[in-house]
Amino acid sequence: MGARANDVMDGLALPRTIVLGIGNVLWADEGFGVRAVEALHARWRMPVHVRLVDGGTQGLALLPFVEAADRLIVLDAVDFGLPPGDLCQVEGEAVPACLNARKMSLHQTGFSDVLACAQLKGNYPAEIVLIGVQPVELDDFGGSLRPQVKARLDEAVERAGHVLRRWGVELMPHTQPPGPLAGGAELELSRYEAERPAEALAHRGGDTRFWQPGRND
Repeated sequence: MGARANDVMDGLALPRTIVLGIGNVLWADEGFGVRAVEALHARWRMPVHVRLVDGGTQGLALLPFVEAADRLIVLDAVDFGLPPGDLCQVEGEAVPACLNARKMSLHQTGFSDVLACAQLKGNYPAEIVLIGVQPVELDDFGGSLRPQVKARLDEAVERAGHVLRRWGVELMPHTQPPGPLAGGAELELSRYEAERPAEALAHRGGDTRFWQPGRND
């Protein structure tokens, strides 16, 4: 990457580092990457050359972030073929290979395309790390992280912090509670879980006027 992707501090160009959480918080464990980057934001105040990004499911719209990064950490729910809830970390060339091997969602397909496009354009990060969790359940609209997956958030944050320190990033505690990273306070994890309607009210199984158990077997 060239100097255009760098921030300057004390007259020195610093490698631009981006931590990108991707996924959909509305679909249970699909939201792991976003929840992990939110937890990272809540724990540490980042220096000017490190940016935390809630990438959601934006697909190719994430290309500018990847192209701007000298170093990139990706947090996501990934089908590694491991037991549900297991956390895995891969680096370098293994990252796109891992994402392409077992695609489980449209956003993952889109992000694979983002990495391929950045590489084709010659704007690929010099270093890239993927920290992912094996999901337990995805097919639950309005659902939150399953307990096995939620329990790995702290470890994912610690792993990301270890990588950042390895890259020379100084992680600083907040002097006051930070605001939400993105998306508004209504999507903050504890509030999102506490305000979830009961299943009977939310009709997450579908509209019972058109679907009933056994009716369409």
